[in-house]
Amino acid sequence: MGCAQGKCCLPGGQGRGSSGGRGRGGPGGHGGATLGRVEVPGAGLALEYATLAVPGLYPDSPGRESQDAHLVATRFAGDPGLHLFAVFDGHGAAGAACAGFAREALPRLLAAAAGSGSLAADPAAAFREAMLGANAEMHAAPGVDDSMSGTTAVAALVAGGALHVANVGDSRAVAGVWRAGRVVAEDLSWDQTPFRADERARVKACGARVMSVEQVEGMRDPESEGWVPDEGDPPRVWARDGLYPGTAFTRSLGDLAAEAVGVIAEPEVKSVEITPAHLFFVVASDGVFEFLSSQEVVDMVAMYQDPRDACSAIAAESYKLWLEHENRTDDITIIIVHIRDSENSGPAGSDKVDYGSIGASIAVHTMQSEIPVFVPSEAINRCAATEMQSSSSGSPTERSLSCVVPSTHPLLTHGRMSDASKPVQSEQAASQPMQSWHQVGGSTELEQSMQRSIPPASC
Repeated sequence: MGCAQGKCCLPGGQGRGSSGGRGRGGPGGHGGATLGRVEVPGAGLALEYATLAVPGLYPDSPGRESQDAHLVATRFAGDPGLHLFAVFDGHGAAGAACAGFAREALPRLLAAAAGSGSLAADPAAAFREAMLGANAEMHAAPGVDDSMSGTTAVAALVAGGALHVANVGDSRAVAGVWRAGRVVAEDLSWDQTPFRADERARVKACGARVMSVEQVEGMRDPESEGWVPDEGDPPRVWARDGLYPGTAFTRSLGDLAAEAVGVIAEPEVKSVEITPAHLFFVVASDGVFEFLSSQEVVDMVAMYQDPRDACSAIAAESYKLWLEHENRTDDITIIIVHIRDSENSGPAGSDKVDYGSIGASIAVHTMQSEIPVFVPSEAINRCAATEMQSSSSGSPTERSLSCVVPSTHPLLTHGRMSDASKPVQSEQAASQPMQSWHQVGGSTELEQSMQRSIPPASC
């Protein structure tokens, strides 16, 4: 996980900035991303998705294991209308184990909710129970020490014509929406950190102190709340009379010791109706969002028709920005999902979009004629993904990307309901490692225009 000195830290050099790293490779290698496509029957949609995972560069800890994990589960729980995309960003000594555990537990528990009908009846409640259940299982798992380790979890579920997003921590989901002549970022999740006044008040009510490392060490006024994102150490959650847990987030899976001071596993959930204006959505770890805003990421995605190109460009820019700010990079994980019409190759919204001036509508602050990918080839970690699909007719298409050039026909030039020609793109499917997750179920009917959140939990 990323921030000035890591998401979990102890003051006085007891772990700050020393959580490990790869220490091999460097700028200027080849990247790889996978591509898949799946239909959403009944909604008239097709999802074209790409994934890319790049382990962090940690010169002080060569060979450090990536602590990110992600999954793509199409035709989730045996339902052709359900498709799950999730990212997990581990932290602490057992961060990789926590992220891997969550990647297995969350979809399993959510699939059980789909089988019982509770997912269709109340998606927010089903996500809440699945997240809390995964947290409880992690605490009890003999092979995972989550006393001072844990993981974020952000999961996006396409359910027919609706999109449900549940989040704990500071990984993020954001949609690209065509609005007023431009592509606008619509956050689908909210980072849960002590920067948020409501989350800060909640953990304080549970007995926590909220201070940066500089404040704990007496270098700054301990009463000041003038923290500035991306400047110095962030505000952290501390026990009243102890130098732990030091988390820079207020919700997570795992982190048993932090639960005593209000760090909880209850997600915030947002549900939206997918409209023709919804072009795509992105699910990513804070290796991406540490130095890039939601709007900057959306702008970059909109420059490319192929989501693999967008994944590579975003990873390249994130990698570069990390090295400009620090002597390391965080693990970087990205899932990009284009929302297309099942009868048309293009993304949503073309019937409402004037493409004549689209080039002037998208401002990407780093865009050049060519964008070098600063991702070392040996850093690409495609094994972090778990692809779970109901058939095994093929595998996601891989693409080697040493240099990404913005398309002369960006994402928006062909849209849903347009007359653009449909490219030849077979539906991608990978082998299914866990058949039990895919139980045969009927179609799901979801209320339109849902917008709701789970209220913050008490201690």
